[in-house]
This record gives sequence, C-alpha cells and structure tokens, in this order.
Amino acid sequence: MLSAVLILLLLALVGVPLFVVLAAGGLLASNFSDISPDILIIEMNRLASTPNMIAIPLFTFAGVMMANGGAPQRLVNFYRAALGWMPGGLAIVTIGTCAFFTSYSGASGVTILALGGLLYPILIGEGYHESFSLGLLTTSGSLGLLFAPSMAILIYSIVAGVGVDKMFLAGVVPGALLMIMLAIYSMVHGRHLHVAKHTFDFNTLKVTARTAIWDIFLPFGIVFGIFGGFVSIMEAAAATAAYVIFIEAVVHRTINLKTRFFGLLVESCILFGSLLIILLVALGLTNLMIDAQLPMQMLEVLEQHISSPLEFLMLLNLFLLIVGAMMDIFSAIIVVAPLIIPLAARYGIDPVHLGIIFLANLEIGYSTPPLGINLFIASQRFGKSIVTLFKSTLPFLALMIIWLMLVTYIPELSLWWK
Repeated sequence: MLSAVLILLLLALVGVPLFVVLAAGGLLASNFSDISPDILIIEMNRLASTPNMIAIPLFTFAGVMMANGGAPQRLVNFYRAALGWMPGGLAIVTIGTCAFFTSYSGASGVTILALGGLLYPILIGEGYHESFSLGLLTTSGSLGLLFAPSMAILIYSIVAGVGVDKMFLAGVVPGALLMIMLAIYSMVHGRHLHVAKHTFDFNTLKVTARTAIWDIFLPFGIVFGIFGGFVSIMEAAAATAAYVIFIEAVVHRTINLKTRFFGLLVESCILFGSLLIILLVALGLTNLMIDAQLPMQMLEVLEQHISSPLEFLMLLNLFLLIVGAMMDIFSAIIVVAPLIIPLAARYGIDPVHLGIIFLANLEIGYSTPPLGINLFIASQRFGKSIVTLFKSTLPFLALMIIWLMLVTYIPELSLWWK
C-alpha cells in the first residue's frame, strides 16, 4: 500500500492530472479496504445531481463575461475616483477591486491575470515600491473567497451539508476585517513613502460611478435576492449570468454575442469542467475513506494527545496551512473537509465557523510555497522569480496570520448572525 501511495505522489509531482491521481487512489483504496469501488460512481452521481451544483457553472460564466467585458477597468476607475484622495488610496483600490473580482471569478489566478497587468504599472507609477506592489497584487488575488457568490463557499457548503446562505453571512465580517487590516497597512505604507494623493473631484466620481453602476450593484442584488427570500441560490446564479450578459452586450456593448459568445461559453465550460472532474473523483475518494472509518481512527489518535478545543484548533490551523500550500483550494475542500468535519464536531466546533477557518487557511496557502498557486501565476504575470514574490508577500502574510488567529479564536466574527 505504501509503495502505491508513493507512486501516486510521484505521478502527481511529474504533472499527471490531479483527477487521474485521485481516481487511481480511490480504486487502490477500495481494493485494499475490501470495499466495492461502486461507491466512487455512486458519490460522483450524487454530487453531479446536487441542486446547488448548477450555480457554479453559471457564476463561472458570469465571471468570465465580466473579465472580458471591461468590468475590471470600470471598477478600478470608480474606486480610484472615490478613494484616490486617501493615503495609500490606490493600494486600497487594488484591495477592493481584487476582492470584488475574485468573488465572481472564483479563482485568484484569474484575478491576478486580469487585474495584475492593469494595476502593477499604475502602482509603480504612483511611487509604491516594487516589493510592496508585487506582494499586494499576489495576496489580493484571493481576497474575495469569503464573499458571495464565491465558488469556494459554494463547494464547502455542498461538501459539509451546510446552508449556503449561512456561509455567505458568515464570511462577511471576517472578509471585511481582512480588507480593513490590509487597507490600514497600505495607508501607513503610502504615508511613509509620501505617495501622491489625487485631488477628489466629484464630477470624475459621478462619471465613473455612472459607468460602473451596473457592476457595483450586482453583489447587492444577489445578497438582497437570496436573503430577502426572493430567489434560491440557483435562481440567483441564473439571474446573475443573464444580468451580466445584458450589461456587457447591451449596456456597455463591449461583447458582441454573435462573434464572441460561443468562445466565452467554451472558456467557461473548460474552467468548470476542469473543476467538476476533480470534485467528482475527490468526493468519491473521501467518502471511501469515511466508509473505511478513517475519521474515527484519526479521532482516536487525537483524543490521546488533545484534550481541548483550543489545542485542536491550533493543530488544525497548522495542518490546514500545510494543506493550503500543497493543494489547490477546491481539491483541498473536497479531499480534506469531509475528514475534518466529524473531528471538529467532536470538539464542539460549529461547522459554519469551521468552514470560515478552513477557507481562511487555504486563502493564506494560495501565497505560500512550495505550491501556492498565486506565486506561480504572479511569477508568470510579472516575470519575477518565486523567491522574489514570496519575500514580497511576507508582510501581507504576517497580517493574514494575525487575522487567521482572530477568526479562529473569536467565533463571533463568523457567527455574528446567529
């Protein structure tokens, strides 16, 4: 068994697709555990038929449409007009725009690629240090993961069996807290560098607001529709996709549906398809582990060494930081969350609070070696080495670790709505 695991790890390291490795691992595990491999197919079918699963490709399509329709530039112009007068105003613009965009695109890589080339030269031109600009853009790529309609929250809700609306509410305060902490650091940095501030001009703000108004009110419409009881998650996703098509093709006329719609649809299908196949095989593998009573065996080991929820949370954060540095966020949710949830329940940790802790750790892992995806994408986008980018992110990662401790040990931040 050990040799088979080592072979699978080696295959993953040399670039074999993750779903192939996970599927092979599931078949091997079923063989060694004398459990029918049929469970893999059963769980794949159950996940594929989950009602909330329909929301993911629709939100993905909306994100692709916005990225190609000029939404990033419109949002940057608006936030710059509104906040450019503050010390570190452009850095705060970067934080807000990246968080907004990631919540829709569902992937930090898309945010870095779409906004990095736009904001990096502007930050340098305004007088920010290269290291600060690189660190800010690299870490800000994953800021929106706790805000609706984040795919990470949707997937965790499906896996954990927790209401999506509860998770959306739970992510508001922790996500806003992180943005405030980074904004304060950016203001201090901007004041220290004596970065030039832009004179506030109401007419400029009015013009940019008029241009971006359709984008700005989209998240408010989603939240109002879902929590007002007017639409379900699926209906909200369909309405979002239709709304984005309307504003990009009819209002702004940046996308010609006759010539570009099919290509954007294919791009969305590729993004969702690559995610779906990993989800399907990974969930089958984790349910196989549950049937083999792996969580119970882990619990027995933990109870011998851990006696309090505080100790469990400390170990959990350490474990998840390592997981976040080794796996992409969606695979980590599917593979690890089902094993952690019963253990956390044993120590009385609310599954919604656990979900925020889980996602917060993985958000930090995006910018952590050896496999932090933000580092690799930023390296490609900005032409800098992984080492240079990691050094640039250290001040931001330090703030995020402090934020993680607050989110972990003050559950009221996540459960304020109860």
